[in-house]
Amino acid sequence: MTPAIKAPKKLIEVALPLEAINIESLRRKQKAPKGWPTSFHKWWAQRPLAAARAILFAQLVNDPSWKWELDHPGEIPPSNLKASWAASRKRLFSLMEQLILWDNSSNAELLGKATAEIRKSWAETCQINQEHPRAAELFNESELPLVADPFAGSGTIPLEAQRLGLRTLASDLNPVSVIINKSLIEIPRRFADHRPINPASRDRGDSWSQQWRGAQGLADDVRYYAKSMRERAERQIGGLYPSIIIGKEIAAARPDLKALVGQKLTAIAWIWARTVKSPNPAFRDVDVPLVASFVLSTKEGKEAYVEPVLEGNSYRFTVKVGRPPSEASKGTAAGKRAAFRCLMSGTPVDYDHIRSEGKAGRMGARLMAIVAEGPRGRVYLPPLREHELASAQAEPESKPEVTLPDNPRDFKPPNYGFRTFGDLFTPRQLVALTTFSDQISELAQVIRRDAISAGMSDDDVGLDAGGSRARAYSEAVATYLACVLDRMVYYGSSLTTWLPKDNALRDCMPRQALAMTWDFAECNPFGKSSGDILTCASSIANYLDVATPNGPANAKQQDAQKFSAENGAAIISTDPPYYDNIAYAELSDYFYVWMRRSLRSIFPSLFATVSTPKADELVATPYRHGGKEPAEAFFLAGMTEVMKRLSTVSHPGFPVTIYYAYKQTESEDDAGVSSTGWETFLEAVIRAGFAISGTLPLRTEGAGRMMAKGNNALASSIVLVCRPRLMAAGTTSRRAFIRELNQVLPEALDEMTRGAGDDRSPVAPVDLSQAIIGPGMAVFSKYTAVLEADGEPMNVQAALQLINRFLAEDDFDHDTQFCLRWFEQYGWKQGKFGDADVLARAKGTSVDGVKQSGVLYAAGGVVRLLKWGEYPEKWNPANDERLPIWEALHHLIRVFKTEGESGAGSVIATIVAKAEPTRQLAYRLYTLCERAGWAEDARAYNEIITSWSAIETAAAAVPSAQQAELFE
Repeated sequence: MTPAIKAPKKLIEVALPLEAINIESLRRKQKAPKGWPTSFHKWWAQRPLAAARAILFAQLVNDPSWKWELDHPGEIPPSNLKASWAASRKRLFSLMEQLILWDNSSNAELLGKATAEIRKSWAETCQINQEHPRAAELFNESELPLVADPFAGSGTIPLEAQRLGLRTLASDLNPVSVIINKSLIEIPRRFADHRPINPASRDRGDSWSQQWRGAQGLADDVRYYAKSMRERAERQIGGLYPSIIIGKEIAAARPDLKALVGQKLTAIAWIWARTVKSPNPAFRDVDVPLVASFVLSTKEGKEAYVEPVLEGNSYRFTVKVGRPPSEASKGTAAGKRAAFRCLMSGTPVDYDHIRSEGKAGRMGARLMAIVAEGPRGRVYLPPLREHELASAQAEPESKPEVTLPDNPRDFKPPNYGFRTFGDLFTPRQLVALTTFSDQISELAQVIRRDAISAGMSDDDVGLDAGGSRARAYSEAVATYLACVLDRMVYYGSSLTTWLPKDNALRDCMPRQALAMTWDFAECNPFGKSSGDILTCASSIANYLDVATPNGPANAKQQDAQKFSAENGAAIISTDPPYYDNIAYAELSDYFYVWMRRSLRSIFPSLFATVSTPKADELVATPYRHGGKEPAEAFFLAGMTEVMKRLSTVSHPGFPVTIYYAYKQTESEDDAGVSSTGWETFLEAVIRAGFAISGTLPLRTEGAGRMMAKGNNALASSIVLVCRPRLMAAGTTSRRAFIRELNQVLPEALDEMTRGAGDDRSPVAPVDLSQAIIGPGMAVFSKYTAVLEADGEPMNVQAALQLINRFLAEDDFDHDTQFCLRWFEQYGWKQGKFGDADVLARAKGTSVDGVKQSGVLYAAGGVVRLLKWGEYPEKWNPANDERLPIWEALHHLIRVFKTEGESGAGSVIATIVAKAEPTRQLAYRLYTLCERAGWAEDARAYNEIITSWSAIETAAAAVPSAQQAELFE
């Protein structure tokens, strides 16, 4: 009989310093430092580096209790051992808390300590499995197993695996993702510690012989050849981007510019307004502007705005300095129904008119203002005739002809006549981007010659074929220049807008979508802003300066459903797509069409198709699959297949970690409110044969993000810790499942809330609902099926409801459970939207849903419970379509305080079915407030409890025929 593989329990399966990880994850979401990898190239829903680094370390390091757990399964360890383990965990946690800091990302000594811990654990695992027949294949102590991510995306997980010195495989179906990963981990490793080859580096004296570490040589070459691109392109198309001479006529209208008369300024951006023909017949020949805001700058002391001036049957724009009038912030917008107003007549310009004008090809653009770089910062100037003429001279020879997707949720421009990705760019932008793109292929030959001149041999083997000499190096630099171009594209379309508070360009995708913009900012690629070539090149080179290519790495295109790894076994850590949240393939086409133009000759197989692969992309997109139900079935079947593959190729000595984050999507049925994406994903994981041993809530999204402000946005990642289900696993009954939950969950909850009394920090109250899913699903998923009374297998939704019911300790509705947990942590104070979103998802509801019930304030990224005094007086419980117990109780308190027992009795008479749960909630809240020392609140609940008999008597006296009229 083949002996079982002995798999030590890993640190991640016992405890993590979650609070420290969350703090660092959110801190780096607020301000990215120089060289920040996730700023390298746009991707969507990127995981924080701190979280990925911590998860990988804890996934690979043995928990101090591992030997006892293997030798004494199910036994209670003696207290002296527990104390020893606690001390060891404390040491590991201390190391992790230093390891996750970005400032320590290149700390060789600290990274060496982390790698040493990983190797020590690996040696222990190998030693106890030497008798296994597959020991030579699976447990080679001299080489750590491969770490693989089959949904590599932006490369966060592979990058952090490489940083820890591990062999890494990053694979993805999307070619843009593959290029990002090659650029982050594969190319820097291939040319690690290589000196630059550009002529300027050889002319800098002793710099030629200096020590070039990591990818610093590549960084130097990227800066040099990007500058060369700029010089070449400026000779070709510089005339399209004229400078500005401050003349006396400008200064006459703007006294603040008198000191600049005669000076030449460089334009940074041109601010344009889209136009359509006025719907008013009296002005049908006038192209009226569609402007969301006339404000240019809100920085104190540097305020500026555009002022339209009407002149007969026409208008012009001028720029004024000083505090903008309130109406300037509204532009010509008129509200959601009317959209805009005609500048000439005030006539409403509705969306139907704008769409018909756009589709008829009659949408134009009018220059409103010019942003220039002055001696002391930004200077805002009125539109100049020569600048409008310069822009009109641009005649692009080609443009990307890939059709924009028919995806009305994420792509709005097609509604207004934009047919292709090329239509998203102005003619001048197209000329500039095609010019720079052509320079990349031309410069690749120059770089190759420079490499040979610098002493590099040439074997004519390209980068895609595994080359590492002159040709491959030239193609590597060209790949980074293509990434520079993609950053220019990111800030260089007519979807880019101007941020008055920052005096800077806003990228084209502040949301995970391509939204329509009205007034837009056209960047000068030869200026000095987020979108000029040298700034974009600096972003790419800054990453290379600090890159730590510590381990061998490979990035390749691969469908996750057919995922394979070297030697058939890999440590899996991955971040799959989030159900239907993000249209990755369609959004990445925005970059792909330009990347393909630049890199097709270098990576012919990767860019063989005109757009990114979509048919096999694992996203539940209804428009692609013919409806919501077929899309869900596609996602479930595909994700189940992926998970089966991962359970087959995952190394048996390690758990699998899977990130999952999603926007709450409510669906309501007889079982209550649920989240389709989360449950469908869990169903796929369990169907594939995984047993879930833990769910770790990580804060990975800032609550202040654009999508988080008042929206149901990604706020947190749930990391699933899984191992393949044991072959001997059988079935169990619903009754036995509940009995086992009642045995397991109390101890788990106790450890979570008090932090196990030693090394483990307590789980935050708002995260308890997600954390408790781990031990609950561990019970559920260890069986091949939990059978209901009719013999049918229990589904994930039903299991989650049973687990959540245990945590709630009652049968309150989902909204009330949310309110109760939120109140325990915050009382009536405000908290972050992200925290509320995490809790709402765990409770089977959503922040928007709770807000609709009338008990919650949620706006501007903050959330708070409404106190009873804020509840509306005109309220009829009989007509309240969403009446949670929480709302019923606090309306009851409001009425009791103003109308006494008779008024409260009228409320109870109308909500008879909710009377007993309302009383139970009052008890619960009285106890909670008393323990917390909230005397005023405790008194309010106590008054309801002590008066309950009188309230019931008053309710009984209310004639049933009058109940419906009581609150009219």
